[in-house]
Amino acid sequence: MAERADARQNRARILEVATQALARDGDASLNSVAKLAGVGAGTLYRHFPNREALVLAVYRTEVQRLVDRVPELLAAEPPLAALRTWFALLAGYIRLKRGLGEALTAPNHEAATAQTYGPVIGAIRTLLEAGQTDGTIRPGLDPDDVLLLMGAVWRTPDDDAGREQAERLLDLVVESLRPVTS
Repeated sequence: MAERADARQNRARILEVATQALARDGDASLNSVAKLAGVGAGTLYRHFPNREALVLAVYRTEVQRLVDRVPELLAAEPPLAALRTWFALLAGYIRLKRGLGEALTAPNHEAATAQTYGPVIGAIRTLLEAGQTDGTIRPGLDPDDVLLLMGAVWRTPDDDAGREQAERLLDLVVESLRPVTS
């Protein structure tokens, strides 16, 4: 049975509000999310029967949005710049995910990570291939390796000094992707 248009709109509004609320406060309650979304608690619980279901939906939605940005970035910037921009967005999202991850049980956290890993690797592959095609990224790079390398960027503290360090690390990583010249 197809979901009604108003139900889809309510779900989308709840997810949008929950994303913002959880970014501000990882402990935001379902009732506060419902109130901010302008829906009753019953409406929220019909879509998301518990807090963990809502957090998982927010996580999956945000990863998909990030993956979906790749073509837009490649249309607006050269591939190496698009890759840098995308990784900066990913690093910001991973910082948000830390708070979301704390709200999930270990099995659900692992499942969410496993479900989103493939699309993230696919996005990185697309960015790398675009740069390899235009000659700005060295050939033969493995998307898994690049993702692992990028892990240093989002492991910095979430304060001004940590963000400055993340920018420096991001620059180092991006530079390491350029073709080797003799």
